Amino acid sequence: MLKKYSKLIVALILTTVFAVSLIVSSQESTTMDEQAHIPSAYTYVKYADMRLNPEHPPLIKYLAGIPLAFMDVKFPTDDPGWKTGINEQWNLGNKFIHSNNADAITFWSRFPIILIALILGIFIFQWTKELAGTAAGLFALLLYAFDPNILGHNHYVTTDIGIAAFIFFAFYFFVKFLKKPDFNNTVLAGLFLGLAELAKFSAVLLFPIFGLILVFYALARKKPESEVISTFRYKWKYFWIYIRKFIIALIVCFGVIFAVYFVTTFRMPEGKVTDVAKSVFSDEGKSAITKSIIIKMDQSDVLRPMSEYVLGVAMVFVRVSGGNTYYFFGEVDNHARMSYFPTVFILKETLPMLFLLIFSLICAIINALKNTFEKPGSYLRKILVSIGLYLRTGVAQYSMLAFIALYSYLSITGNLNIGFRHLFPILPFAYVLVAKQSFEFLKGLNEHSRKMFKIALAVLVFWIILEPIIFFPSYISYFNEAAGGPKSGYKYVVDSNLDWGQDLKRLRNWVDEYNKCSDLMKTNSLICVNFSSVNPHPTFGKIEKIRVDYFGGSSPEYYLKEKFIPWHADLDPVSGWYAISAEFLQEGIYKKKNPGDKSYAWTRSYDPIRIGDSIFVFRIP
Repeated sequence: MLKKYSKLIVALILTTVFAVSLIVSSQESTTMDEQAHIPSAYTYVKYADMRLNPEHPPLIKYLAGIPLAFMDVKFPTDDPGWKTGINEQWNLGNKFIHSNNADAITFWSRFPIILIALILGIFIFQWTKELAGTAAGLFALLLYAFDPNILGHNHYVTTDIGIAAFIFFAFYFFVKFLKKPDFNNTVLAGLFLGLAELAKFSAVLLFPIFGLILVFYALARKKPESEVISTFRYKWKYFWIYIRKFIIALIVCFGVIFAVYFVTTFRMPEGKVTDVAKSVFSDEGKSAITKSIIIKMDQSDVLRPMSEYVLGVAMVFVRVSGGNTYYFFGEVDNHARMSYFPTVFILKETLPMLFLLIFSLICAIINALKNTFEKPGSYLRKILVSIGLYLRTGVAQYSMLAFIALYSYLSITGNLNIGFRHLFPILPFAYVLVAKQSFEFLKGLNEHSRKMFKIALAVLVFWIILEPIIFFPSYISYFNEAAGGPKSGYKYVVDSNLDWGQDLKRLRNWVDEYNKCSDLMKTNSLICVNFSSVNPHPTFGKIEKIRVDYFGGSSPEYYLKEKFIPWHADLDPVSGWYAISAEFLQEGIYKKKNPGDKSYAWTRSYDPIRIGDSIFVFRIP
């Protein structure tokens, strides 16, 4: 039954995701990182010039820029920031987006990202179906499609969904290459490895991971009885076959990287890469060597596209080493904590998914212990035999687990505590493994237990589907029920976990509605009775001015016009209206200050009105 209608079910799920993503995208203002990515996207396509935002590779931005190339928009090419500036993407982004129709630019640049998210859903279904059957494939797709965190980010012009998708694609075709290293699979493995590298620089992890998996898989091959050569010679033979084929895949990979960088840089003036390198890297130690290499590559017509690639990779290392300032459970710090990502994962992932992860982990541990202790022989030998069998028969799961483990370790021990979105690359693999484990467990049960487990799965499916319905449209700010939901999230963490600037349009709409209600109250109209959070206080009157401390990629002045007054925490509060982003509110309250420094501690004396989940509105009489 499921197999017969599986394509229809997949289409229905993804159509729902597509519609919800478009609706949410249209409601939200430009987020923080989009202010840099959107202008970069446009200039990559329109001008074949990658001087903006080189610290991220061009693929996702280039795709986002394609719809903009067909729009009647103007870019500030006469601005000094474009002509001679270094890393001016933020300033130019503000001017480009808000000197045109900001809503149209933001909406259409997001459209290709939604399409990437839909394609990822198809791949998740297909790979899980190949590993564990149609029902498991549909279950994995549900976990992905109805995860509020995915719905919260699957339309933003950032690298987060893009890198999750292309790493997953790369693994899919790499495993196909391992199982059958023919010409087509070799080329496809190299192609999608290259595309992953062009999505985000963190994909460089794939080189050592793929290399190690390839070596272990080649050495774990079982010699057929028909082979007359020794086991050692057989393994050695296939080891070198895989090495040669993987070298070909790497050539294809770097050919793709070169081609895309050439397309996005061939009109860029000479010396732009050199200018950025000189501004970013010092004249001492490894930094000086890196700078020298980049400058020499930039001076070569052939190597110039790759100089931009090397520059971007090097800039990422500089960015990571510098860390970031973040709010975490009542403290503001710029030193990373190992507890950050595990805590954020537990707070923001859905409870059904957390239950399934714990269940799958327990099942995997029990199965591993059975294989080790039930068979005769020494423990070491049994472990080695089990690993060899696992590599031969479960290379897909082995590869996924290896990536999840390594990526999680690097995230936890890394120096950037930015947000849950940085864990997105591991989520598609988690959905696949959880679905596979759940349905393998189901097959091993007796008839009565199978019925009970199916009921439990049905309850979880209902819960999974219900989550995005209950919390619509609070997806970027989603926190699970145990954490108190989106309204409580600001107590724990902010930034892209909750507040990325997505609610500025909602603030504009609220101010307009408030003023409308204020006017109608004079005629004793009942039109505002149903707007409890909007109803104006009789003595407050209309909002003529509102002081805004906004964290995000939109312009308060663009949306609020003459009502907008810029504000920040170190100013003395006066009577009037205030709209403060959660990011700046928490930082303004909890950041360590010197005696006499101003803060947002005064806000604790007032009950705020929440706009969306990320903007707090206060009124000082």
